[in-house]
Amino acid sequence: MGVLIGGPFTGSIIADHVLFPLPPRCGISRMTLQEEQFKPLLLPEAEAAFDDYFQDADALADSPVAWQLEGNAALLEAVRLLLQGSSALARLRVWALLTLVGQGKAFLSRDELTRLFYALRPEAADAVIKRFRDAGLLSWDESQRQYGVTALAQQVADLLGRLAEPVEDELAGLLSQVVGADQLGLLQGNQVHMLQAQLVRLHHEFSDAIASGSEFRLRAARERYDRAARLIDRASSTITTIISHAHGERALEQAARALGLAQSRLLAMAAQFNRALQQVDRQRVTLGTTGITSTDVKRWLQTQTQLDRLSADVLHSPMALAVLSPHDMLDVAEAEFERDRPQALRNEPLPVAQAAPVGDLTAVALPQELAALSGLLAQWASDASTDNPGAARAVQDALLADVGGVTARYAQVAYKAQLLPLLGDAQAQDLPGATGELARQPWRVQWHTDVAAQEHPAVTHLSSGQLAPASSPTQTTPS
Repeated sequence: MGVLIGGPFTGSIIADHVLFPLPPRCGISRMTLQEEQFKPLLLPEAEAAFDDYFQDADALADSPVAWQLEGNAALLEAVRLLLQGSSALARLRVWALLTLVGQGKAFLSRDELTRLFYALRPEAADAVIKRFRDAGLLSWDESQRQYGVTALAQQVADLLGRLAEPVEDELAGLLSQVVGADQLGLLQGNQVHMLQAQLVRLHHEFSDAIASGSEFRLRAARERYDRAARLIDRASSTITTIISHAHGERALEQAARALGLAQSRLLAMAAQFNRALQQVDRQRVTLGTTGITSTDVKRWLQTQTQLDRLSADVLHSPMALAVLSPHDMLDVAEAEFERDRPQALRNEPLPVAQAAPVGDLTAVALPQELAALSGLLAQWASDASTDNPGAARAVQDALLADVGGVTARYAQVAYKAQLLPLLGDAQAQDLPGATGELARQPWRVQWHTDVAAQEHPAVTHLSSGQLAPASSPTQTTPS
């Protein structure tokens, strides 16, 4: 701390243990150097000016942002008054302002305002209207006895309108601002820089998702990437126009070039996503012939709230060790040693000639579920052609049908569910045998998003769907 030593005309200041002499009649009061340096922070907010917080006043004068803020002082003051107070009051006023501006009328009576804010308590509505009048967002016409929505209210609502948009549409909002400003000839470099920063941030998030190797994080990031790529593709012509027409304006030209680089880097990530997802698919493990993969197991584990209870009975019955006596172990070792010891070569005659056995060339038999499913679909097709052409069948009727007169097991149901995508497959239709016969059946599978409960001993729930005839007009693309 610096302290004044001596009288008001001569003396010295000690700051950080260093003695500085004071010129005569300097007029410095008993204020420390640190207090002089942080004087704006010690003053009340009402007495401190904007330039008091800057070390160099010339830097403030040369700042274009500060000049624009000075020109929009009324808008800034209205926003400050609107958001002043607690978080709940600020949210209430923003809601009321967006509701007021969005109703489409420029002049409203007191009764219309009351009906507009009917959901609010009377004292809350009066407080909001009074704050709007203090901030210049509402004007009162005494002769007409009505309120008027000012132009300042429209500006504030346009400024705060992003608060009512979905959070995931930040890229869409920035793109709409840039495209609209470019169409009106009002595009500025800071708007392009904000869009560029958003593209760089998305590139960083997508790179982290790819580096993580997590399948669920990769698929979630891929969905966001596809939405971002579609938005950028729709606005690509405008971005190209901005880059080509930015000559002559140095700041806008630099921002446009940086934006083009960020756009190309983001669009080039499609190949990285494909490689990462292919790697995940190669690492996925199928559990036997059940059709359940490691991804399904992980997704099921994520739905469990208490994973510790799954292993509660694992160690309930510990394994018992089987201990062998020494002589038993010795006998086994001697037998193994004698069996593995090489024997001396002996002269053995050549074997006599023998007739070759009769061979039988047989192909590997396909599972009977394939032929049973194909036969069931063929029977349905013949019944539909005579009784009710174009009638659809439920998927569970085909999957849960008995195989050989025996109730289908879970593995058989899963196997038949994997066979359904073969219906209508262009490549599989040319194959001979049972596979091609199934692919040529006149049915197409249509899966639904809901899951239906089933009264079956092996399957409790099954995705609902239907098998529609191939000639049905309501046919959709097979899943």
